[in-house]
Amino acid sequence: MKSLGRPAVLAVMVALLAACKVGPNFVAPHEAVPDHYADAAPAAGGKEPTSFWWQEFKDPELDDLEKRAAAGNLDLKAAYMRIVEARMQVLSARAQGLPTLDAVASIEREQLGLAGILKTDGISTGGTTTAGTAQLLNSLEAPVNIYQLGLDASWELDLFGKVRRGIEGAEAQSAAVVEARNGLVISLEAEVAQDYFQLRSGQSLRRITEDLIAAQREVVELTNSRHLHGLAGEADVESARGQLSNLESQLPAYDQTIATSKHALAVLTGQTPEALDTQFDDAHELPALPAVVPVGLPSTLARRRPDVRSAEDSLHAATAQVGVAVASFFPDVSLSGTFGLRNTGTRYLLDWASHFYTFGPKVSIPIFEGGALVASVKLSRAQEVEAAINYRKTVLSALQDVEDALTALQADARRSAALQAAVVADQRAYDVDLEAYRHGIMSYLNLLTVNIQVVQARQELAETQLTQSTDLVKLYKALGGGWESEAKSAGGGEDGAGLTR
Repeated sequence: MKSLGRPAVLAVMVALLAACKVGPNFVAPHEAVPDHYADAAPAAGGKEPTSFWWQEFKDPELDDLEKRAAAGNLDLKAAYMRIVEARMQVLSARAQGLPTLDAVASIEREQLGLAGILKTDGISTGGTTTAGTAQLLNSLEAPVNIYQLGLDASWELDLFGKVRRGIEGAEAQSAAVVEARNGLVISLEAEVAQDYFQLRSGQSLRRITEDLIAAQREVVELTNSRHLHGLAGEADVESARGQLSNLESQLPAYDQTIATSKHALAVLTGQTPEALDTQFDDAHELPALPAVVPVGLPSTLARRRPDVRSAEDSLHAATAQVGVAVASFFPDVSLSGTFGLRNTGTRYLLDWASHFYTFGPKVSIPIFEGGALVASVKLSRAQEVEAAINYRKTVLSALQDVEDALTALQADARRSAALQAAVVADQRAYDVDLEAYRHGIMSYLNLLTVNIQVVQARQELAETQLTQSTDLVKLYKALGGGWESEAKSAGGGEDGAGLTR
């Protein structure tokens, strides 16, 4: 077998150098996590959580609000533009490894100063000079116009991967921006649901209070009638009226809650605050909670949570930056060349005889930088360690969010069940006492005491149900679902800001 020739050997060496990238290669981190969530029900831990969690509430108006918010929210629109900016940074980084070509055109007025150069060398330009020589010197001494057309080309050979590490870091940063936008989607969906539940809870509390006001008005009429017949004192009448006024005073607060919730929903969907004032006027109960909420396994949480994915991308970018810093210790090799046409007149400027060119390689080797390169490597390695710590912290915080939400839901369920029993018991006691009061065998004071208990129990139950719904939204948010369809639908726009990974 014949040995390789020198050109082939050089070609192989160049190919090997071109494949070289100094610095560490990124390896995706794997944090140890529990096998299951401590407070998850057995039925909830075996199935992955749904991505479009708001649909589990079976409320068409909530579904519509989520869709409108995804399409019109201004924070999301700004996030899209940040993705576009990040993608342009990637394109800029890629351009660093490509050849550059510039067209040059110039016109210069030039005085050579040849006589002074000859005098410096001891050559006389005086009377001993022949007529022809004097004429030549005079022509060379005259100012001339220099016309030039040309092309300048340069290419920095990325032999040690400095440019490629820079591209790798820019792509990782771009991916982190995408995940930040995905996290914003999750927060937006949760905020829309919470404001919607606040609206429905305000309407529910208002309806409950209106029912209590209607019942109390009957008590006021009954007490006043008993007073006219001498069966009740004036104090009982005033006390009944006071309780009625107390209930009526609660209505403005519920009206305010309803109005501010509408304003918040309007702004979240990209509209002016009053845009939804005429909508949702029909009072509805809070949507029923799903019977089972699948939470999946902790091992899948890192892939579902955009903040964890973003922390991983930041770690990737920091690792790539180490490679950029290390590559600064190695030589920079570039090829450059110039080709053009130059003449003192335009008549023969495009003639081939006017052409000129330069070509050659350039090697730059760092020798003394005052410790800047070493400091840069140490700085990038410290930032890499910091990014790894932040990743671990993000994973632990994600697990804590899920566990806290599960604990809160269990506590809410127990409190809601106890309050429902209390409402039933208090209402039954109130009905019995009211009938006894009608027949004059019970004082109004006892009736008022039971009435206050009924009011408090019903209001506390409604508020607990709102807390339950809100805590369930927090659980869905902690599980990290809801961004997937938005990412896919926005994956191929003209701006190049695809959101899929």
